[in-house]
Amino acid sequence: MKSIFDHVSFDCSVKVTKAYSTSFSTAVKMLAPTIRQDIYNIYGFVRFADEIVDTFHEYDKEILFSQFENDLALALSQKISLNPILNSFQHTVHKYNIPNELIAAFMKSMKLDLVKTKYTTVEEYNEYIYGSADVVGLMCLKVFVNGDVAKYDALKNSAMRLGSAFQKVNFLRDLKADFEDLSRTYFPNTDLSRLDEASKQQIIAEIQADFDAGFEGIQKLPIEAKFGVYTAYIYYKKLLSKLNKTPSLEIKNTRIRVPDHQKVGLLAKCYLNYKLNII
Repeated sequence: MKSIFDHVSFDCSVKVTKAYSTSFSTAVKMLAPTIRQDIYNIYGFVRFADEIVDTFHEYDKEILFSQFENDLALALSQKISLNPILNSFQHTVHKYNIPNELIAAFMKSMKLDLVKTKYTTVEEYNEYIYGSADVVGLMCLKVFVNGDVAKYDALKNSAMRLGSAFQKVNFLRDLKADFEDLSRTYFPNTDLSRLDEASKQQIIAEIQADFDAGFEGIQKLPIEAKFGVYTAYIYYKKLLSKLNKTPSLEIKNTRIRVPDHQKVGLLAKCYLNYKLNII
């Protein structure tokens, strides 16, 4: 029965999420059980695409990505795939009518990582952010609103801004790996080899503005999604705070993290704020 295969596929998406991101998987656990699996399914898909372009250095990434792209197209058209991650993803896409243009924009940004290493204009940067992060937020929003078109339209901008904030925090946190290992620089008009405090503060101010816009949307999310998204928001805000307090030279030389014991405290704070109806 296909239901058994679907169940195995869903388990794979959960395992991928937990293996690659303990922080995100913790936030997903705070979502209502009715939508939790579908967010795992989305994460598994975006993680696999990202892994192809970021880590499989000993293989021909362009061939692997082309194969993945072809398998994705077949999964979406046939509503099944022997790749369990794509099988899970197509299930969620069809269940919530996730628009193909969101998926196409994501794949376009991922493909850019195969050939493009520097973003020199704000337009290039914004387009990459839209495809790599904003549309992922919109995919998740499709799940959160469960067919409510009016609510989706009302929360669309906030979801995109929150996705942008998460991605930009990742860029700043992963500055060393992106620059030294992958020769990539995402922030336009910024010489990352000589990142100073003024440049860093300009980036942080931009991220903070995205967070502020994103929080407005979190407050209006359906109850099934609010606590989980708020948990991710608080974690990334803490990471941004640590980056803000870290000298620019240290950011260039190490990867800033939030220790596990602090994550536990943040989760407790999130729960308290949620129960006190602060969000």
